[in-house]
Amino acid sequence: MILRARLLLPVAGRPVHNACVHIHRGRVVSIIPFGPSHRHRRDVIDLGEMAVIPGLVNAHCHLDYTDMAGQFRPPKVFSDWLKLITEAKSGWNLKDYSTSWQQGARMLLRTGTTTVGDIEAVPPLLPDAWDTSSLRVVSFLEMIAISPKSSPVQIVDDARRHACLHPHRYSRGGISPHAPYSTTPELLRLAAAAASTFELPMSIHVAESGMEFEMFMQGKGLMFEWIKRSGRSMSDCGNGSPIRHLERCGILGSRTIAVHANYLARGDTAILARTGTHVAHCPRSHHYFGHDPFPLRKLANARVNICLGTDSLASVCKTAGAPLELSMFEELRSLHGAHPGLRPETILRMATINGARALGKQGSAGQLSEGSFADLVAISWSGTDADFMEHLVNDAPKPAGVMIGGTWVEGDLRRTHPPTSDTPDAAPPGAIHPSQ
Repeated sequence: MILRARLLLPVAGRPVHNACVHIHRGRVVSIIPFGPSHRHRRDVIDLGEMAVIPGLVNAHCHLDYTDMAGQFRPPKVFSDWLKLITEAKSGWNLKDYSTSWQQGARMLLRTGTTTVGDIEAVPPLLPDAWDTSSLRVVSFLEMIAISPKSSPVQIVDDARRHACLHPHRYSRGGISPHAPYSTTPELLRLAAAAASTFELPMSIHVAESGMEFEMFMQGKGLMFEWIKRSGRSMSDCGNGSPIRHLERCGILGSRTIAVHANYLARGDTAILARTGTHVAHCPRSHHYFGHDPFPLRKLANARVNICLGTDSLASVCKTAGAPLELSMFEELRSLHGAHPGLRPETILRMATINGARALGKQGSAGQLSEGSFADLVAISWSGTDADFMEHLVNDAPKPAGVMIGGTWVEGDLRRTHPPTSDTPDAAPPGAIHPSQ
């Protein structure tokens, strides 16, 4: 298959005008300008007035909670939201979670996400959930250990076995200690050892709220008192920031995604950079909770790999007249609104190549290059390059087509389109035919 488009943004390279993407067995073979040799080939599909970008990479999501959209008002304090979602989860059964997961997966596909790092709180959903979707999924098996009666050894072993026992064409498992405040140092050390031994990707919420930051830095506060009442030992608090706590437990490293990292102490960015830990920022969720400004500039200056995620729809504000939807394009718009000085090209990298690197898919996902996955998004466009980049980060465009592994999974675009007329190499009408 050869796709011809008006504009192609490979992310890993320079934009290509009037481009042809050669695809074979689900991967990109080459990207070259459209030329006379392509005009009568029956394997060429002319997308017409389209711009093509790599499939977006959502580095942090909770597909399980999609159907909780709009149920919770933004809380006064973060722990109130934790109590609300815990109560809501107690009334759900396996079918509820499955329906919610599939609904979220469909949302991601139609809004241009092709790869997602998903926190899986309900292991029995796997691997059947993977079979219901065309998405590439890294399912991070969630681990929580607050009660003194819980067994960190058993919890980590169960998560590790679920992560390792389900080989799948597009998806795989990983592990996710939920957060420093909802786990113990023993569980964190065991999780780090399991990730290293079995080469598993790992994700953990950390430094998400000011309450968590206070709990670990000062050993006091509302979260400290709330968690203490559960019977959890609090001896790991008052000894430095949540990031330093994770460093002491061996959690940080190039296999680990530190989700949120909103509240950082002096030296934390250097720790993240030195250990090669990735940071996933969720702009709409950040806005929902009213957190302090995200320390993007500090992290970027330290050369920390920053990627983007949607989080769950349980922590996204409703907009009048618009449905709540898992959409990476909406995250781009939210990020650009909060950081207007950030270049659109940088924002797109955070939603593609940076996320792929965080999920262990560098060189394959999040870019279009020789040997990469043929995962792409086609967007109707007839304007200039500069205007298109602004369109991506400001307007949350609706994809005309989404391809994963060389197959259209949304908006089948195998039909013939009129070629563009503003390039000398454009073929005459009727010269390009749809793939058979």
